[in-house]
Amino acid sequence: MSTEEKSATPRSLAEALRVRDDVSLAALLRSRPDLITPVPTDLTQLATRAGTRASVVRALERLDRFALQTAEALAVAADPAPYDELLRLMAGDPGPAADPAVAAALPRSLAGLRKQALVWGADDRLRLVRTARELLAPSPQHPSPTGLGPTVREATAGMSPGRIQELLTAVGLPSTHDSVSAVSALGTLFTDRRRMTELLAALPEESREVLARLVWGPPYGQVTHDPAPHLRALLDRGLLLPTAPGTVVLPREVALHLREGRAHRAPEPVPPPVEAAAAHRPRIVDATAAGQALAALATVEELLKEWDEGGPAVLRAGGLSVRDLKRTAVALDVTEPVAAFWVELAYAAGLIASDGQADERYAATPAYDEWRELPTAERWAGLAEAWLTATRTPGVVGGRDAKDRTLSALGPNLDRSAAPEVRHRVLALLAGLPEGASPTEESVLARLRWERPLRGPQREQREPREEDLRSRLARWTLSEAELLGVTGRGALAAPGRALIGAPEPVRPAPEATESEGPGDKLPVHHRALPSPLPATPAEQAAATAAAARLIAPLFPEPLDHVLLQADLTAVAPGPLERPLADLLGVLADVESKGGATVYRFTPGSVRRALDAGRTAADLHAVLARHSRTPVPQPLTYLIDDVARRHGRLRVGAASAYVRCDDDATLDEILADKRAAGLGLRRLAPTVLAAQADPAALLEGLRAIGFAPAAESAAGDVLIARADAHRTPPRTPPVPVPEGPPVPDDTLLTAAVRAVRAGDLAATAPRKPGPGEGGAPAAGELPRTGTAETLATMQAAVMTGEALWIGYVNAEGAASQRVVAPIRVEGGFVTAYDHTADEVRTYPLHRITGVAELADDAL
Repeated sequence: MSTEEKSATPRSLAEALRVRDDVSLAALLRSRPDLITPVPTDLTQLATRAGTRASVVRALERLDRFALQTAEALAVAADPAPYDELLRLMAGDPGPAADPAVAAALPRSLAGLRKQALVWGADDRLRLVRTARELLAPSPQHPSPTGLGPTVREATAGMSPGRIQELLTAVGLPSTHDSVSAVSALGTLFTDRRRMTELLAALPEESREVLARLVWGPPYGQVTHDPAPHLRALLDRGLLLPTAPGTVVLPREVALHLREGRAHRAPEPVPPPVEAAAAHRPRIVDATAAGQALAALATVEELLKEWDEGGPAVLRAGGLSVRDLKRTAVALDVTEPVAAFWVELAYAAGLIASDGQADERYAATPAYDEWRELPTAERWAGLAEAWLTATRTPGVVGGRDAKDRTLSALGPNLDRSAAPEVRHRVLALLAGLPEGASPTEESVLARLRWERPLRGPQREQREPREEDLRSRLARWTLSEAELLGVTGRGALAAPGRALIGAPEPVRPAPEATESEGPGDKLPVHHRALPSPLPATPAEQAAATAAAARLIAPLFPEPLDHVLLQADLTAVAPGPLERPLADLLGVLADVESKGGATVYRFTPGSVRRALDAGRTAADLHAVLARHSRTPVPQPLTYLIDDVARRHGRLRVGAASAYVRCDDDATLDEILADKRAAGLGLRRLAPTVLAAQADPAALLEGLRAIGFAPAAESAAGDVLIARADAHRTPPRTPPVPVPEGPPVPDDTLLTAAVRAVRAGDLAATAPRKPGPGEGGAPAAGELPRTGTAETLATMQAAVMTGEALWIGYVNAEGAASQRVVAPIRVEGGFVTAYDHTADEVRTYPLHRITGVAELADDAL
């Protein structure tokens, strides 16, 4: 605090804000962005808004554990409280038992509470904002985390005067003439260290054991109508006070004595460190992450290829059915939760969406075609940015919403506003470790719980109580970052650091030894971490571009060749160029994926390529050109054999027919019992008619072992290359923000300037108007007639004096302004507006009134 701020004795939060400088006000608005929406008219309105319940709850939820403990201590302290009392509540009574770490951290914590306008006043008169005190003070309905109960004054509020006098007599105090002084005397006794020690020493051991069970809370206990002697000794001395029939409470003053002055059993002034589980060479981490990134791209492409001709149907309530998610998981060879992650990632990146047709289905978007043509690094960076900033949370898929409905992938109610911040914060914590170090999951969760210990009641109702949402988001972040290639072997890779805008990596300390396994003793690393808040869109775009530049050299160059083997397989030793990859995707089936992809050629896959318009000669030429090994003879025979049989049978629409130049082949088909379901009959020696439609007839004949080809009405062979199904242009889902966005510096500067100017207009001293006994009250709009307003304005033009006016704009919003009139004509006033610091023109009919400022107002 500045010297001026320390010397002032503000009587309200508004006055405390008034003595702040512009930098301090901007810091307040940045830390509590809800206060700037809309911009307050003056500091009084800002203070009022900062004390509303919704705003205070939001601010308390963003406090770290020690700052929250400090606020909880102020809530049980006197109002106002001197700094020394707060220090005793946090660190304990002065002496060897006092916690020096708490004493060292308390000024910083108190400064943070002041910065957020939760605490105001000088050090000798600290005040917690009234709403925060109401939220944090202990009560029977809402126990305090401190475990403290009511004060003696609060607990004896309904007690009879005679009973209060009996308590004084029992503890050896003289009687008084009124209950107020009696309660004050009892409270003074309980806060006297020496006399309380003597009073407790005279109690039976069983009585002291009861106090020990209640001291750290909860402070309430149950007693019968005829308490045991050791309980009666406590009740008679006021060490336990009745609050309801059969219920007693330990007074706050007694508990603080037994705690040696501490409000909390375990103050946590220092955040728990993020511990390293293992250390790896940075190059290994980056290489592992790059491999994961390539696998991620391949998985997304495989998913989109699966849905290229139209994906699963959209449920009536939105999203994928459980059956479709299972099918997708089988197709991708992953578990269902991982399949939900890939589906949601593609959706967040704008690559898939609903097609909006009557028979609504999911399909690739036009953006997918553009994404496929991007360089590999840019494609990965786009996915990583979509994951980092998305509020949709695939981890909750399969759970239940507030109405006990199943949450489905791509369905509604998957947004969790805290997800981007938690992802960013987890990666920032990883960036705080030495380069190549992977953290223990529990230390990450413990750190997050310290940084955000308080959860709102709505969040508690929405999420399971066994583990809070932020902890589950952190677990999902660690696993998803590994799947996506942001981390490698659990450590943050260099592209991942760039993705969150983290500084240069920190090299391990000299005494730290690298290892390749968990369980090694690694030094705990303390350093400044990146901001816990996500970056602005412009900053995130720059960070994404930097991540793409860093990961590009880690990706291998696409290959233009494969290794053909005699067992009808082809091995791609790395990523393939797109034309070759597309060809093999049609000509062969993927048998295994990994660093090297294995493709298997089968009669069905070769027929698929022939159906797509390829010829046997084309296939032989392509394979010979792209194989680093000679084309095996079995593969040549396979292609020739399928090509020789391909198209001998022709299927067309009659309802459907089969024709073949070889009538012996048709005889074979008619004799085959497996063709009975197709309803075939001979129309001519070379033609069969069928009751099945052409598509079913094609599939049925292929299942029997033939290789028919479809033909058009003109008798030409139809190329069975399916057209890709695309949705209309779609925008990616917009993240659902958690509260108002953090304002940028330009907005903060303008807001502080507007609030200062509005406060000047609201608090500037005014001269009394004609017939008034005094000046208009601050905050009231001046009220004068039109003629008087015009005359005062014209006089101010000649004298150059400033005036105080009330003004109502076109939207009906009223404000107060300090203006210096320059010209009055045509029903308008042109004046220099001290509030806006510029020349403006005001219609006279919108000015409610005018008053002269006091001589020393400006």
